[in-house]
Amino acid sequence: MDVQVQELIDKIKKDGVVSAEKSAETIIRTAEKKASDIVAEAEKKADAIVRAAKAETERMEKASEDALVQASRNMILSFREALVQELNGIVHVETEKAYSKDVLSTLVPEVVKAWAKETDAAELSVLVSAKDLKALESKFTAALKAQISKGLEIKPDKTLTAGFRVGVDNGTAFYDYSADALVELFSGYVNPRITALMKKAAEGID
Repeated sequence: MDVQVQELIDKIKKDGVVSAEKSAETIIRTAEKKASDIVAEAEKKADAIVRAAKAETERMEKASEDALVQASRNMILSFREALVQELNGIVHVETEKAYSKDVLSTLVPEVVKAWAKETDAAELSVLVSAKDLKALESKFTAALKAQISKGLEIKPDKTLTAGFRVGVDNGTAFYDYSADALVELFSGYVNPRITALMKKAAEGID
């Protein structure tokens, strides 16, 4: 009887150990799987965070580069504008100087006579600044006596600082020989040249 009891006890112990081992293995496998899942999820999240951080860094770098490029462009444009204005101012001053009273006293009659050959003098008018008209009226009158007798008018123009305009068809159209018009023509030539020169200079900067 004692032997049977002992065998029963041994069997129970053995079954319990086997069951415990199986339970332990199940628990370990479950834990390992959960741990593996947790690690995989953590790696996935970490990878997403790294990608997001990289994308944000690239975006910020791109934004910084774009801002720098725009700032550089604005600086170049401002410099070009200032340079053009400076040149235009110089051209305007020099043009006004070139339109001296001696030049106007010769140039205006020659231009008007050339126009009078193409159209009726009665349809022509000459506009000069008030100060130039006051100083040169007698010379204009003498040089253009024939044209004036046919209806040519010589009038002051408050908008003119230097140079002159020739009106045709009784003033419906004007041909502008003023200092402002010459500066505008010069700017049309100079602006592209300045732009090209600045681009060339920028290419040489490391």
